[in-house]
Amino acid sequence: MFVGKPLLYIAVDNAANGGGVGGGAQQHAAAGSVDETKQQATLHDVDDESDRLHISTDESVHSISDSHYGGRKDSESEGEESGIMAKVLSSPAVRKMSKDYSIDLGAVMGTGPGGRVLKADILNIINARHSTAKPTGSTTVPQVSSASSQIEEDTVIPIRGYSRLMVKSMTTSLQVPHMVYADEINANALTEVRDSLRPLAKEMGINKLTYLPFFIKASSLAITKYPVLNSTIDVEEMTLTYHQSHNVGVAVDTERGLTVPVVKRCQDKSVLEIAEELGRLYALAFEGNLSEADISDCTFTLSNIGAIGGTYMSPVVLPPQ
Repeated sequence: MFVGKPLLYIAVDNAANGGGVGGGAQQHAAAGSVDETKQQATLHDVDDESDRLHISTDESVHSISDSHYGGRKDSESEGEESGIMAKVLSSPAVRKMSKDYSIDLGAVMGTGPGGRVLKADILNIINARHSTAKPTGSTTVPQVSSASSQIEEDTVIPIRGYSRLMVKSMTTSLQVPHMVYADEINANALTEVRDSLRPLAKEMGINKLTYLPFFIKASSLAITKYPVLNSTIDVEEMTLTYHQSHNVGVAVDTERGLTVPVVKRCQDKSVLEIAEELGRLYALAFEGNLSEADISDCTFTLSNIGAIGGTYMSPVVLPPQ
C-alpha cells in the first residue's frame, strides 16, 4: 500500500517563486487537481486505483515549461531579428527607407563596399515592385513611330562652331584617368544658411538662390587647402602648373548644346557674388551670346546634374585640368 505517498514528482525552477535558480526546492503534485488530503481519503489501494487513474505527465510538464519560458523565447527571437538588422551595413536613411517600404535589409544584396546596402539597392527593389504591379483597368498603348521612318535617307550634317569644340574636348577628356567616389552627407545646415540668405539675394536681384554657388565656393576653399586640385599637367613636357586664380567652369545645357561658362577668381568672391555672376552667364548662354572670355581660362570644372535629377554621376574632366 502506498497511501499518502506522492504519485508524481515535478521539479520546478525556484526562480519562478522568487528564489534563486537551482534552489533545490521540489514541489510534489498529485495527478490532476487532486490535493494530498483528498488522495489519502480516496486512494485506498494503489493497485486497484492504478487501473482507473490516467496521469498525463507529458502534458503537465510541457504546460509548465511553456508558461515559464515562453516569454523568454519570444524576446530571444526578437533579439535575433534585431541582431540581423544591426549586422547589415547601411546608412540611417537607407534603413528608414527600407522600413517605410517593408523591405527586409537582411535579404538585400548590397552593392557597396563590404556588402554595404546603398540607397540605389533599395530604389531598385522599389522600382522592380512597381514594374511588376498589374495595372488597374484597361490601358491603351500609343503607337509611336520610329525616328528612322521620318528620315527617307541617311543625311550627313557637318559639326561646326562651338559644338565642334565640345566634341573635341569631350573626346580628349577620355584620355584622362578617372577615379569616382560617391557618398552622402547631411546638408541641413546648408539649407538653413541658404534660406537665411534669400532675402539679401533678392535685394541684389537674384531671384533664385540655388545650391550651386555654395558648391562653387566650397570648391574654392578646398582648392586653397589642396592647390594641386587647381593645377594643369603638360604630358609632353611632364610639368605641373599650379594656378593662382580659382576659375570654376560649370556645364550648362542649352538649345545650342552643352556649354561651360567660367566664374573667374572665385577665391575673391562671396557666395552671393558668385550667384550673381552665374545669373549673368546663364542668361548669355541661353541667348547664345557668351564671349570668348566667358568660356576661357577654366582651371576647375563642376559637373551639375541638379536640373536632371539623380543620385550619382561621373564628372567630366576637361584637359589639361
